[in-house]
Amino acid sequence: MRTTSLRRFAARVDAATPPERDRAIDALRAFAILGVVLGHWLVTAIVVDSGSIHVVSPLQHMPAFTPVSWIFQTLAVFFLVGGQVATKSYTSAKARGDGYLTWLWARLFRLFRPVLAVLAVWAVTASALLFAGVGFGTVEALVKLVLSPMWFLLVFAVLTAATPLVSKLNPLWPLAVVLHVDLIRFAFHGPAWLGWLNLPAGWLVPYCLGAMWAREGLRGRTTGWVLLIGGAVATALLVTQAGYPASMVGVPGAKISNLNPPTLAAVTFGLAQCGLALLLLGPLRRVLARPAAWAAVAVVNLSAMTIFLWHQTSMIAVTALGLLAGEPLLGLHTTPDTASWILARLAWLPVFATMLSLCWLTFRHHEQGRRKSRTIRVAGSPGSEKLRPVVGTLR
Repeated sequence: MRTTSLRRFAARVDAATPPERDRAIDALRAFAILGVVLGHWLVTAIVVDSGSIHVVSPLQHMPAFTPVSWIFQTLAVFFLVGGQVATKSYTSAKARGDGYLTWLWARLFRLFRPVLAVLAVWAVTASALLFAGVGFGTVEALVKLVLSPMWFLLVFAVLTAATPLVSKLNPLWPLAVVLHVDLIRFAFHGPAWLGWLNLPAGWLVPYCLGAMWAREGLRGRTTGWVLLIGGAVATALLVTQAGYPASMVGVPGAKISNLNPPTLAAVTFGLAQCGLALLLLGPLRRVLARPAAWAAVAVVNLSAMTIFLWHQTSMIAVTALGLLAGEPLLGLHTTPDTASWILARLAWLPVFATMLSLCWLTFRHHEQGRRKSRTIRVAGSPGSEKLRPVVGTLR
């Protein structure tokens, strides 16, 4: 019975989706968000030690675990899709006669509305923990763990606001900025603060690629192969010959982080990811022609920000509840320095996902809204009520 209901739901979502929608775009965005979530769950450990906690990474203790960062650091794909969608959206808004501020407000409101719920919950939680006598260092570590991933939303908001200016910018220009900043920092021992110029410039590279894609400037599989191979070779040379870290995420205690701020290696790695994303468009479109696959992607996209914003809270909640066991649990509270920790952490992932599902049920309306239009029946599609308006909010 449950299987039949799921099939009917998938069929209704499929029928309610406009035929002109490129489902592969939504799939890439879903993969990017889920990649970040899984990456954080795998490379972040909350270690309980003498009544206090501190956040460490298995990458500190097990360098062989580094390839995990190559798989799950998917931010470049998110910015690629963001540039493509924002450029198309702005072009459509201009054609409708909508003003820039109207367009920008609509996009930023949908981006930041769910953030307010996280900030409110953690303002109350942090105050309650401090009032209960929890050490300031512990509370600070937890709050930082929740809020630090949000940095990319601020960068994304700035690039979105600049879409009319950067939509026609060649990505080679911001790439040149990153190259020169790294040369000054590392080759000529320039000031460390100069690296923060790479924060907008580094993510502007895939964003501009997305804008070129929206203008149909990335046709053919040749572009994908050039980006994939060129980016991978450049990254390998930078890591093996120029001293860049192999990890594509920050490692506590490391002298250089590829992500904070972005380095040239992070940008070239992102170009390789963008090339792979472009090469996967065809296969994704074929797979997503199946109603079940498309329904799963549509559901993730409807709650992409909710999933992203609450995934760290979910991990913290499970970790806190695990303390009720009376002793540190492997893969949850212990130092991540053995293969057994990795296996235990993999076993905890479904528990994290279950807690995230509860957060999703509680807070998803902050992203999706509670509009009456969701109950409108789609003409000519019996049983597809609530779906056409919902699917239309994915972008």
